[in-house]
Amino acid sequence: MKSLLLATALASSASFAFAAERYTLDSSHSQVLFSYNHLGFSTTWGMFSGFEGEIMFDQENPANSSVTVSMPTKSMFTGWEKRDGHFMSDDFFGATDEDVISFTSTAIEVTGDGTAQITGDLTMNDVTKAIVLDATLNQAGANPLNQKDWAGFNATTTVLRSDFNLGAFAPAVGDEVQVQISVEAEKAE
Repeated sequence: MKSLLLATALASSASFAFAAERYTLDSSHSQVLFSYNHLGFSTTWGMFSGFEGEIMFDQENPANSSVTVSMPTKSMFTGWEKRDGHFMSDDFFGATDEDVISFTSTAIEVTGDGTAQITGDLTMNDVTKAIVLDATLNQAGANPLNQKDWAGFNATTTVLRSDFNLGAFAPAVGDEVQVQISVEAEKAE
């Protein structure tokens, strides 16, 4: 009986592996934007770029898809060099060239035609917390520039800086950080 159950489990996991297709992120057209309230006077914006990752994308059953992404912590850009340096200091990240921020999905719940909630583990500043991304499939199909299979997604979430030991100056500087993600990915050959 155990052998039959194991064989069934292996067969069903093998069929999943064939259903989802591997897409690699296009770093030149993928960004993570973030914003937070600064002392009640303004909204400050920043961006991460230069990240890597893959999406195992099952167009027929998106709940069987997955995503893994990592980006160098020092890829953060806010438009002001002194602020970037302050964020990399011990007040916040204490970042080295090797530090990365990563996200690995753990579940996907389809919420509508082309929309889903992606639950996953966000690791930042040596802390891992579960977050939920509200995601939208923008388009999947042939890229008109190179005729390769392509997919594009947007997602949003809100995180608390203090959850990741980055809460310096809160609550004067907003603890809530709004995150907007836009990625393009090419089907791997």
